[in-house]
Amino acid sequence: MKESIWGYAVLVLGVVAITFIFLFQTLTNSDQQLMNLLDETTKAAMYDAIDFPAYRESGNIRIDREKFVENFLRRFAQNASLARTYKIKIYDVNEIPPKVSIKVSTQEEGSVFTFGETQSIKYTISNTIDAILETPY
Repeated sequence: MKESIWGYAVLVLGVVAITFIFLFQTLTNSDQQLMNLLDETTKAAMYDAIDFPAYRESGNIRIDREKFVENFLRRFAQNASLARTYKIKIYDVNEIPPKVSIKVSTQEEGSVFTFGETQSIKYTISNTIDAILETPY
């Protein structure tokens, strides 16, 4: 009798451990994908928004605010997952020197199976980036 209880305990502990591993793996992968998407999209949109006529006139590198926002949203929408809903907040866009501050968040939902019940867990993934356009001289 004592050995069978230990057997059940090991099985339950194994199921709980596998559930938590799956949940945290999903969370980590989603966070890393969102951060890479945010980083690459911000860099590309900043390079696309460089104002070349102003650079030819004064020699100062500046970005066009409207062009940056348009390019960022277009590029983000092309590469984002259609299964998620994103909330994008653009806090600051400085034209001279070129600097942007962006926060992207999404809400994920995971399921955890414990003791015959399936529980739904909701969590929010938020990533923030502050980017300054650097160019070689």
